[in-house]
Amino acid sequence: MDQIRLEVSYDGTAYGGFQIQKNAPTIQGELEKALAVIYKEPLRITGAGRTDAGVHARGQVAHYAPPFAIPAPRLPAALNVLLPDDIVVLKAAAAGPDFHACYDARRKIYRYTLDRAHYPQVMRRRFAYHFPGAFDRPLVEEAARMLRGTHNFQAFRAAGSAVRSTVRTLYRVHLESLPQEQMLQFTFEGDGFLYRMVRMLVGSLLRVSRGRLQPEAVAAALVGECPQAAGPTAPPQGLCLEKVIY
Repeated sequence: MDQIRLEVSYDGTAYGGFQIQKNAPTIQGELEKALAVIYKEPLRITGAGRTDAGVHARGQVAHYAPPFAIPAPRLPAALNVLLPDDIVVLKAAAAGPDFHACYDARRKIYRYTLDRAHYPQVMRRRFAYHFPGAFDRPLVEEAARMLRGTHNFQAFRAAGSAVRSTVRTLYRVHLESLPQEQMLQFTFEGDGFLYRMVRMLVGSLLRVSRGRLQPEAVAAALVGECPQAAGPTAPPQGLCLEKVIY
């Protein structure tokens, strides 16, 4: 029988991340509870990315093996009735029997949003990190160029990950201003990301923006010569998993 592929959007503020855990509500846990009601038995789902506590998603992908067939177009409405208001299933489709939301992903796109207003914009506080004041954009864009390509991002990995390889390819590191909203966004597109890698990259770029770190030091961190240039880890609320590409 085919797997079912879900596309899910969520506000991660109230959750301990995507992956199920014992001591906090999670996105996976809420989805599995809803699926158990529909199928009358427990099911396990697998996500494309294990977003951290407080991190959001517009285009998370997950899959599960159904015990019996339900027409996929009927699933979003059925699930959304059972899910909390801050989790929404956008699409459901039958995938091949061997489809895997994580292992089959070719690229992922994350976006990190900064609130650049002088005072925090209260309506944006759940989805942006307030970072007013000086910002040397040319210097930041120089550092961003150095991050593009295939590198060993070991210095930009937080403790707690057991991956075999820390080599990743960043196809895009883009900076975009939204002047009317007084916002600024970093977009990262890569073949995969290490534990808290995006937030540590943002932390380094924000140090560059204040002149506290030179772009060359960021490049040196990629070859193991200046690990102290990596981070700190930027707060979670600014980060969103935008899209998973297969």
